[in-house]
Amino acid sequence: MTTEHADAPRFARVLPPPALPRPTTAAGRPPLGPGPKTLPPPRPGRGLRRRTLAPLLAADCLATTGAALLVLGAAATPTELAAMVPAALLLHHRAGLYRPGPAPSALNDLPKLLGRAAVFWCAVAAVLAAADPGRALPPALSAGAVAAHTLLLCSGRAMVYRARRNAARRRPRAALIVGTDPAARQLAAVLHARPEYGMRPVGLVPPASLLPGGPAAPPAREALPLPRLTSAPDITRAVIQHTVRDVVFTLPPYGDPHTAALLRRFIDQGSAIWLAGPAAAREGRPPHPDTDQLWGFACRRLDTTPPRHGSRRKRALDLALAGPALVIAAPVLLGCALAVRLADGPGVLCRQERTGRGGRSFTLLTFRTLRGREAHEEASRRGAADDDRMSRVGRMSRVGQMSRVGRLLRRTALDGLPQLWNVLRGDMSLVGPRPERPSVVQQFTQACPEYDARHRMRPGLTGLAQVHGLRGGTSVEDRARFDNLYIDSWSPWQDLRILLRTVARLVRREGG
Repeated sequence: MTTEHADAPRFARVLPPPALPRPTTAAGRPPLGPGPKTLPPPRPGRGLRRRTLAPLLAADCLATTGAALLVLGAAATPTELAAMVPAALLLHHRAGLYRPGPAPSALNDLPKLLGRAAVFWCAVAAVLAAADPGRALPPALSAGAVAAHTLLLCSGRAMVYRARRNAARRRPRAALIVGTDPAARQLAAVLHARPEYGMRPVGLVPPASLLPGGPAAPPAREALPLPRLTSAPDITRAVIQHTVRDVVFTLPPYGDPHTAALLRRFIDQGSAIWLAGPAAAREGRPPHPDTDQLWGFACRRLDTTPPRHGSRRKRALDLALAGPALVIAAPVLLGCALAVRLADGPGVLCRQERTGRGGRSFTLLTFRTLRGREAHEEASRRGAADDDRMSRVGRMSRVGQMSRVGRLLRRTALDGLPQLWNVLRGDMSLVGPRPERPSVVQQFTQACPEYDARHRMRPGLTGLAQVHGLRGGTSVEDRARFDNLYIDSWSPWQDLRILLRTVARLVRREGG
């Protein structure tokens, strides 16, 4: 079920880089036992947010309430306070004041707090003057309100940050350092000696070692011996064993496909991502406004909030469309089944193992299109994406093995109608990356680092890659890029548009 032309999403989020290839067995399946799937899907930097966000919100609420009572006195009503506190918190959120760096300081927050306090009290003064001219705030009182509010905010935040440093010294979070020597080991030594930053290095990940045939790691003779994690299984075990929640890159994470794949893996695992060193300092240009420091290393947090894939809305859309479609297509399904039975004998359905969401296998249903002994081999030979991957000789040989009914089903794409049942079961979606055999997934993942990231979403009957004519035999990198773009920019309208173009393509093909 494909078509050839469609517009790419007009307003797509910036794509996170590709995923690190998941470890597989010789049979092409993910290994049994604990792996990335055993981790819950936390929000990025969950540990940092739990320790800092709630106390900061409480401190700002108390400071705003105290400033309002100090300025307005007994005239302040509960309704006014209930409106003022959320307004102040919203201003701080918009200024990024609830995303502190590794070494937050109330003095560093002072300029933003002062500016937001001035905006806040100017707005309060304007509202009071409009509602009741008798309660208008004089300029001197407004200036005092700004000063008092800023002082209370800074005092509250100073206490929160001090408590955070004390907690970090007692229980620093496990962190991985991604980079090359000597910068990575120097940074690891700093974090080990300065636990107030809240990070405890538990391993070094040299990106060059992830490349096939990469250079061998030199023996470590540092005062702080840390394991070098040189493969995907090593990294996964370290993340699970130490509950890693922070990852510090000492080089740009988008520099090469393998480092970018590593970044996506950490993002999907809910880690807070930090960029430290010259890459964070932006040498030769004005510093990034959120740049902090780790004992002299410039450091800032990367905004890696994953896009919402709309799982519930997408599932609701699948059920709303696939259910009626299966009922309407029931006569066609019965007719196809009867035709296959009469033309090719028993065994109407072909069951094929495919890799679905999260690397889990499922059974894909299609109508059998080959006759005789070849029908039993069809499930293992036929690719779910397309048959275009085969050579011309192979395609001609397969056509010779098909009956007229099989050729008609393939040409009209009716052989894929039983996949509507896969959609209702939850194995597939109407729109998404096309599923492949586990052995093919293993092959493509080794050739293209971003291919494995397609499995973040349920596979589909059709997808953005297919409506752009990217079927079997085309570039694996192109297909993976389109599939990841679709996942990261998902919307209900995009699904409907792809479905409409798929139907239009099928109608044109049948009419031709």
